[in-house]
Formats: sequence, C-alpha cells, structure tokens
Amino acid sequence: MTSDAELIGRSVSGDDEAFVELLHRHEAAVWAYVARRVGRGQAKDLVSEVWIAAFGARCSYDPAFPGARPWLFGIARNVLRRHWRARLDEDLEADMEALAKRADPWPVVDERLDGAAILRRILTQLRPEEREVLLLVVWDELSISEAARTVGVPAGTARYHLHRARVALRAAAGLEPLLAGLDAVQNDK
Repeated sequence: MTSDAELIGRSVSGDDEAFVELLHRHEAAVWAYVARRVGRGQAKDLVSEVWIAAFGARCSYDPAFPGARPWLFGIARNVLRRHWRARLDEDLEADMEALAKRADPWPVVDERLDGAAILRRILTQLRPEEREVLLLVVWDELSISEAARTVGVPAGTARYHLHRARVALRAAAGLEPLLAGLDAVQNDK
C-alpha cells in the first residue's frame, strides 16, 4: 500500500489522482473530527475548506511522516480556529454544554447512553488543550505522538495533557455511576 507521504509527493509532482486517493483514504476521519467539534450542519463547508487548504499546503508536507492524518487534523484545527474567530461575538455559544450536544455526530447513541450528559459536562470542564489531546487519542484514535503533531506541541507535553485529562476524569463528580455501568456491561461479556 502506498503511504500518504508518497501520495502527497506524487500529487505535488502532478499526479491528480494521488490527492484524490488521499482524500478518499481520510475523508471519514476528517469529517468526524470536524463534525464532533462544530456539528454536522457546519461541518460540510468546513471540511471543504480543510481539503482546499491541504491541497494548497501539500508542498510543505514533511515526507518523513508516512501517515498524513495528524497533518490533516492540524489543518482542520486551524480551519476551525479561523471559523470560531470569524464568528460574531453574539453568535458565540455561552453554554459549552449546549454546543457539545449539537456537536455530537451520533445523537442516537446519546439517547441510549444515560451518562452522555455527565460526560459532556465533564469534558467541557477540562482545559482546552487537555480536552483536545484526549479527544484526538480517544475519538480520533491517534497515538500520543500523532496528537502532539496535530496540536503542535512536543510529545511529552501531549502526554502531560492526556495525563491531566485522565486524572480530571477520574476525579470528576458524577462519573462513577457511568464507569460502574460500563464495568457491568464489560463483565457480562
């Protein structure tokens, strides 16, 4: 299988199909990354911006990294930052919990999981950098070093953010019943 770095290199050299293959390879992951942060309604336009930005920045891709997912998530993160900065102050969501409910791409799962509201509340209480690294590792299934590349921090710093997020989750009030419920489900298997 051709690596992402090779596809990007071929794209830079003029192979139009190489970038299309890269897009197909990562479109679901990029969509999920953006949709979890802004909701499905706004994700379509923003994901398009991500791919346009990635195409424009492909010459600067570091071929030492065979996988492009962290690079694409970093581009998506920058697109999201521009999006949030461009919003008018009156459009900004005062209640992060309400934003988290709209940004969840799987409302059907939320209805089945009673602890979703508790977990959302706890996640919104984390420091932004801790929450971002946790979500990249858990939701987006990146390694700590890939999450660090995405966020633009050293791997040790990302590991620290992940540790702090996990400590905060363990200490959060209201999470114990949810974790006990998960343990009971796992013990039934």
